[in-house]
Amino acid sequence: MKEQTATSILKKPRWIRVTAIVVGVVFLFWILLGIYWSRPPKIFWVNEFVADNRTVVGYSTTDTLIRVAETLLDKRGGYLTNDKLPPGLWLDNIPSWEFGVLQQVRDLARVIRNDYSRSQSQSAEDPDVSEAEPNFFFDNNSWILPTTESRYREAIEGFIHYRERLTGAATPNAQFFARADNLREWLAQVEKRLGSMSRRLGNSVADNVVNEELAGDPAAGAAQPQPDTLDVRTPWLQIDNVFFEARGTAWALLHFFRAAEFDFVQVLEDKNASASVRQIIRELEASLDPLRSPIVLNGGGFGLTANHSLVMANYLARANAAVINLRELLDQG
Repeated sequence: MKEQTATSILKKPRWIRVTAIVVGVVFLFWILLGIYWSRPPKIFWVNEFVADNRTVVGYSTTDTLIRVAETLLDKRGGYLTNDKLPPGLWLDNIPSWEFGVLQQVRDLARVIRNDYSRSQSQSAEDPDVSEAEPNFFFDNNSWILPTTESRYREAIEGFIHYRERLTGAATPNAQFFARADNLREWLAQVEKRLGSMSRRLGNSVADNVVNEELAGDPAAGAAQPQPDTLDVRTPWLQIDNVFFEARGTAWALLHFFRAAEFDFVQVLEDKNASASVRQIIRELEASLDPLRSPIVLNGGGFGLTANHSLVMANYLARANAAVINLRELLDQG
């Protein structure tokens, strides 16, 4: 019987065997390419000085925003969220990482438009920034007419021109106001993002939580009835996506805080807040240590296996605590 089976396989038409080999090689190539594309970009060093070694307030933040956005589009495999062909079609961890980075790019771009580039609330918006910033809020999953990449590159071009005007390489001159109140506006956005991200990571092991949405205000109300507990457990297939979104968030914030160290150095020294920024950077760096496992493990809190989501949540929660402390220092006179 075995001899008959082997003989029947050998007697199959040649084109079937060739097709099977070709399909196998193609799938193997896609798998290897997907693994190669699934490695997030490395951390880069933030530029403190312009090309002629001058210090320009706002240059580090603007330049870092541009470089982070360019990395989002030009990393291995390019921008994968809107891919409709394999292997990008099958990958979900890097698209989640991209979304975490994109959220931080959007938040910082909006703060530059509304706060950093304006002297006060009633002053005029910078024309380049006001035109470029909305493009970062374009649909992140559009693959045709127009593509997401084309709109994001238009945003980058606008901020590049703003950077050139900021450094005097183009006219008219642009402004960047490194004030404590402006920095607080950005930190408020960061605080919300990190708080939400820490909770979502913790939901990898939580079945439900007590509803605290109206806590602390006896006169508070809501449009719909509020249950006593909320079902928050992250679906099993979404755990790795939340983890990599958190990694993208931390990756982008690490660069933005390093840039803020340079642009807001006088404000931070005046408020004796430099140590808080360094602590935030240290926690974000620790959260980006290499993942030495082929999968994101989701063991119990005190079980035999690791829970990578809880480890990530710990670092982000500590970074968020430092952000809150930094905002309190900046509020002081």
